[in-house]
Amino acid sequence: MKGLRILGGGVLTLLLIFLAAPILLVGIVSFSSATYLTFPPPEFGLRWYRAYLGSRDWLDATWLSIAVAAAVVVVSTVLGTLAALGLARLPRGLRVAATGLILSPLIVPGIVVAIGVYYAYSRYGLVGSPLGLVLAHSCLAVPFVVTSVSASLAGLDPRLEQAALSLGATPLGTFRQVTLPLIRPGVLVGALFAFITSFDELIVSLFISGSGAVTLPRRMWDDLRYAIDPTIAAVSTLTVVLTAALMGAAHWLKRRGERQGLHSP
Repeated sequence: MKGLRILGGGVLTLLLIFLAAPILLVGIVSFSSATYLTFPPPEFGLRWYRAYLGSRDWLDATWLSIAVAAAVVVVSTVLGTLAALGLARLPRGLRVAATGLILSPLIVPGIVVAIGVYYAYSRYGLVGSPLGLVLAHSCLAVPFVVTSVSASLAGLDPRLEQAALSLGATPLGTFRQVTLPLIRPGVLVGALFAFITSFDELIVSLFISGSGAVTLPRRMWDDLRYAIDPTIAAVSTLTVVLTAALMGAAHWLKRRGERQGLHSP
């Protein structure tokens, strides 16, 4: 058994190195002073971070991605929370069917979703508009919110809501004063995943961003195709750091919610 544990630990270590090595290499190259993507770097410096911060094209794409992701957080969190509450109150048969429909964007290949969205948007003039990006990204983010909030609702004692209603609270008051505080960690985790989903989304953005709503992932894609320079490494490193921070925050909120659930009466 000890030998199996050592073997398993070794395999896991090699797997983690295999997955993390490209990210580490990109991070190192981002501090290179060379004109081209070279490894190992001849010298280290912040040249390409300054180039990113001094480029209007890069910053415009970054701020657009942040603005779109923030709007997606609002839309998808509201819709996803309401959908999770509705699913929790459906009969089992309808719940399974409705859940499958809501989670379908996670199942259907991204290219299929992108083609369908582009076809629909082309008829209504939404291609190349920030509004189109918000609507499309919200469709992709809602399943994450539904999954997170549904997990929180699964540990919610329905007798608490029944007690509040029996004491004269309105359904809205019960949700605001009883249900929402108890499922808040799940809602916040879903909102963080919604932001990450929108901020990092590429496939749908390639189809519908056009020339008037170029997001950061789309700008990175264009840079890789037409003008490769170490600025892309600096942008990639900053994106990885932001995503890792948000994932860490989501994990912390989830663990905090679990601890609160264990300590609640």
